[in-house]
Formats: sequence, C-alpha cells, structure tokens
Amino acid sequence: MRFLLLLLLLPLGVAATKPNFIVIFTDDQGYQDLGCYGSPDIDTPRIDQMAKEGMRFTSFYAQTVCGPSRAALMTGCYPLRLARQADPDSIHPELHTDEVTIAEVLKKEGYATGAFGKWDLAGHNPMKYKPELLPKHQGFDTYFGTPSSNDQVVTLIRGTEMIEKRADMATLTRRYTDEALSFIEAHKEGPFFVYLPHTMPHTKLAASKDFKGKSKGGLYGDVIEELDFNVGRVLDKVKELGLDENTYIIFTSDNGPWWIRKDHGGHAEPLRGAKTSCWEGGLRVPCIMWAPGRIPAGSETDAVAATIDLMPTLADLAGTAPPTDRVIDGINISDLIHGKTTTLERPYFYYQHDCLRAVRSGKWKLMLPHTEPVKASIATKWKNHIKKSDAIRLKEPQLYDLNTDIGETRDVAKDHPEVVAELMKLAQEARADIGDHNVFGENARSFGAQRRTLSNESPPRKATNRLK
Repeated sequence: MRFLLLLLLLPLGVAATKPNFIVIFTDDQGYQDLGCYGSPDIDTPRIDQMAKEGMRFTSFYAQTVCGPSRAALMTGCYPLRLARQADPDSIHPELHTDEVTIAEVLKKEGYATGAFGKWDLAGHNPMKYKPELLPKHQGFDTYFGTPSSNDQVVTLIRGTEMIEKRADMATLTRRYTDEALSFIEAHKEGPFFVYLPHTMPHTKLAASKDFKGKSKGGLYGDVIEELDFNVGRVLDKVKELGLDENTYIIFTSDNGPWWIRKDHGGHAEPLRGAKTSCWEGGLRVPCIMWAPGRIPAGSETDAVAATIDLMPTLADLAGTAPPTDRVIDGINISDLIHGKTTTLERPYFYYQHDCLRAVRSGKWKLMLPHTEPVKASIATKWKNHIKKSDAIRLKEPQLYDLNTDIGETRDVAKDHPEVVAELMKLAQEARADIGDHNVFGENARSFGAQRRTLSNESPPRKATNRLK
C-alpha cells in the first residue's frame, strides 16, 4: 500500500518512464561481416559483446538497395507501397511528406528526435537534394549528415543548410557518432529517439588513421572495425548516463554487400547473392537488439523479422501505435524480442525495385518467375551488380527450404507442389495489394503526386489519392 502511494505521488512520467531508442544503421554491410556472424578476419568485440548481452537475429531482412531500405525502416512499409514526392520510378524514393515516419510517431509521444548520417530520401544526388524532404521535415528535431551516398563526394548538412561540400570521408563515422552522443547527453532526461545511419561501408571506403591498415580484412575490415569502436562509444555513453536499463539499441544494415566492389564490398556467406538481388544475400542482414533487463541476454532467434517491423514495435514500446489511416506492413515484434514468444506468423515479400521476386513463409522461400519485359524494367539493369549465376531470368518458380539449404542451392519445387501453390497465392495477394511492375497496388499510396510508370503503359495516368 505504501509503495502504491509513493507511485501516485511521483511526478507524471517518473512512474512509467518511456524507453529511449537508438537505431544504428550501416550501409552495404554483409551478413557475415561481424565476428558474431562468422567473419574470419574482421574483429568486432563491442558488437559481439552487444550480441552476448542481447538478441541476435539470423533471419532479419531489409531491402535490396539503400534508398528503399531507408524508406521501409522509416515508414514500416514495403517501398512500393509508399508515395513519392517526385520522380516516382526512381530506384531511390523521394519520400512524400504525407507519409508518416517513425520519428513523427514518437515525436507525438514527447520524444526528442535526432538523425545523424545518411538520409537518401530527398534525392540521390548529394548536390541536388530537396531541402523540403530532409529529416527536419520528416519528424526529426535535429539533423546532421549527408543527403545521399558517398559514391564520389559527401556533402554535410545541419538542419537544412549545407555546411560542408567535400567532407573528409575518413572522419564521417566518428563525426556522426560525436553528434549522436551530444544529442543523447542533451536529452538524457528522455525520452529520445536517435537514428544513426552510417555512410559506410558503402564505397568509397575510408578509415581514420587510428584504424586504417589495422584489420586483417583489409580496408573494408578497417571500416567495420571503426564502426564497431563507435558502436562501443554509444554503449558506453548510455551506461555512463545510467540509461542502459531504459534504452533499446538496435544494430543492423540496409542491404547485403556490394559484390561488384570486390574486396571493398563485403561478404554474405553462407548466403547466396548480394546487394540488388533478391537471393538471401541481398536482403538478409545482421541484426542485434540490446536492452539489459528487457531483452534476454545471449538470446538468438531465427524468426522472420525485418526493418519494416521497427515502427510498430517501437511505437508499442513507447505506449502508442502506428498510423491507423493507412496500411502498415510491419508487425509488432515486442513479444519476440522480450522472449515471450519464439515464432512469428507472417509472410515476407522480396522486391527488386518495382518487381516482386520472392515470398518467404516459415522455412520456405519461393523465387517467382520473371514476368516483366526483358529491357523495360530498372530491375533488369541490376544484373551486372551480382554474379552471372545469380543474375538469371527465372522462367519457372523455384522453391528453397532455408532451414536445410540456407545457400539456396537445391530447387525442391517439384517435390512440394502444395507449398508452391500456397506461396504463389501469397505472392498474388501481395501483387494486388502492394503492387508489381505492371500493377499499382490496391493499397499503394500516391497522395495525388505523380505515380510510378507501369511497364506496360505509355505516359503515366494522373495519380489518385490511394490512402487507405
């Protein structure tokens, strides 16, 4: 009775403090490129320790390339469902301002929100980005980072103002982390949401003098080991401020390794494929979630989870919910991460830009026949980014048992026609709902903006608002 009275006398917010969230999102980091995922030559002691103290995911999915992956994480939706502000057929979406981001959901709950790093949702040209689509207009109070990739140069922005045109790439991992740590310190009374999307190991690679030449994994290994060190700085700051028992930290990557970059492109073994493909190596990425006292230490799950699940999950943990006026594809996985369940009942759909390529349900994955015109789809242009043996045009569905054949080497479609039929039905439902290269999904959104061009159309029809 006395304890209950004390709770009632506490200031509002103290008795039920909302948790803090930190999402660390690397770029083009392969499934194998951490010690705790089997890297033979890259040392990642801080992230490995994070895995020992938290949960390691072995079937966690993102998207095939950078921009769509960020759109999925921010909105909890498959990228093809989302409305784009302009250039709707671009690989990298310019996210419509009427889409609701995870930052906007949390901000309404009193969260301070900060983004530090690569955005890639306001235009893919680092010199010609759209200021009105930067994080400051998508729910973030604070932004420091670059609007796009580091293919050639990196421009740095604070808020909406460009402050540096040719930043030293070797300083980026530290600078993003410095900014995030300052934000955490300033908002230690909480609650806060930190989104830390690193530029690397996307190429061009660069490491600071403290890490360059130190890894057995070459320059790519140097970059990962510097990222690991800076993840450790985040963990240390959270512990130093006494926030570790009220903070969730999530570490994952935006897609698989960039195969054409060879030694600079990372590794996805034992998975097949790489970035831009819908073989497992293109979308299955490392993921670790850490929250002492909440997420069971030393736990591991092979349940199918994904970046699209972060919005509904963090919303639930914050005591709220995703938007209810539209379809959200992600699911709340809080029971999974807290050890209350070990399974998730859900299909997962693999998209290669605007083409539906595969569906997974449980252990089964069905690769779908390619139906788009040979030369008309952007997706077909990606074949040079992966091995020739993986860039094949499928004429018939192929079925893989990922429990026994994680490398997708044995097509067992003929042995399990009933499974093929079941997964084909799921694929057809996704095609009608979300869309495909020649289908604008029933629940896809445009908000009146120009919708994407379908491969069997000449000029695109005027879009209608398909908010549902």
